[in-house]
Amino acid sequence: MSRPVAVPVPLKAVLAGAAATLLLGLGAPRAAATPAQGETPPPRDETPTAAARAAAHEAAVSPGTRATLSRFFAREGTVTATAAEPRIKGDAVPVYYLAPDFVAGKKGAPVARLEFLASKAVSSDGQEASLWTVKQDGAWKVVNIATGDDETHYARVGAEKLPGGTVFHEPQINAWYVTHHARVLPLDQDAARAIGPDGTSLSAYRERVEQSYGDKLPGSAYAKSGKAGGYAAQPDAAPESGPPTATATATATTAAVTVASTAAGLGACTALGLAVVRTVRTRRTHRRAAAES
Repeated sequence: MSRPVAVPVPLKAVLAGAAATLLLGLGAPRAAATPAQGETPPPRDETPTAAARAAAHEAAVSPGTRATLSRFFAREGTVTATAAEPRIKGDAVPVYYLAPDFVAGKKGAPVARLEFLASKAVSSDGQEASLWTVKQDGAWKVVNIATGDDETHYARVGAEKLPGGTVFHEPQINAWYVTHHARVLPLDQDAARAIGPDGTSLSAYRERVEQSYGDKLPGSAYAKSGKAGGYAAQPDAAPESGPPTATATATATTAAVTVASTAAGLGACTALGLAVVRTVRTRRTHRRAAAES
C-alpha cells in the first residue's frame, strides 16, 4: 500500500492553498435537474492545449523538480537521493474530477472538470510517482507528488477501453471511470462496485452521484453544520490524497511538511467542492484487476 506525499511548501503558502481549495464550491445547492431528452452533458469542461501540456512537462523535468523527486524517492531509505536518478516517463496528461455542477444537475454542466496535469516519474530502483502540475501566475508549476502512477495509468487504460472517451476520478470513493457517448465504464474495482462491471448510462450515473452527494454540496445544511471540509487530521496522520494549491519549493521546515500533509488530506475530500462523505482511501497502486480488462 502506498500513500500520497505532499511536496514540501512554505507554511504560509500551504495555509493559503488549503483555504483556496475549500472555496472551490458551488454556493447554495441547486435542485436536481434531469437533462432534456436527447440532451447529453459535455464530458469535460476543457481540453489542455498542446502548449499547456508541453509547459507542464517542462515543469516536471526541471532541475528543481528532479532534486525534490530525488529526496522523495529516498524518503524511505530504499535508495539514496544521489542514486535515485528520477526521470519523467511520457507526456503530461489531463486529470479530470467529477464536477460539482454535474452533481447538482446544472443544465449544460460537464461531467468532469480539469483539476491538474499529471506526469509519471520513475526512480532508478523502480519506484513510481505522479507529479501534479497546475497553472499559477501564468506559469505551470508542480504542486504535489503522489506515490504510484494512478493518473497516467488510468488515462492509458481509459483510452484503450473507450477510445475518444474522457477519463475522470470520483475521489470520494477513489474510483476511476471513462465516459463517452452517454456511457460510463469502470476502470478500477471501486468504480465497478459503484456502477457494475459493465458500466451504466450517464443519466443513471448522475442519479447515483446526486443521491450520494447532492445534499452535501457547499451551502447545504450538511456543509453549514461544519462537516464540509472534513475531519480533524492529526499532524502525524497519513495524508490521503490531493494537493494543496500552492507553489512547490525545494526548501521547507519539518513543520511545513507536516502542515502540507494535513492540507493535502483536506484537499482530497473537498477537491470536488463537495462536503466530506467518507475518508478518501489511501492510494493502492496494486489495486488493479478485472475492471481494467
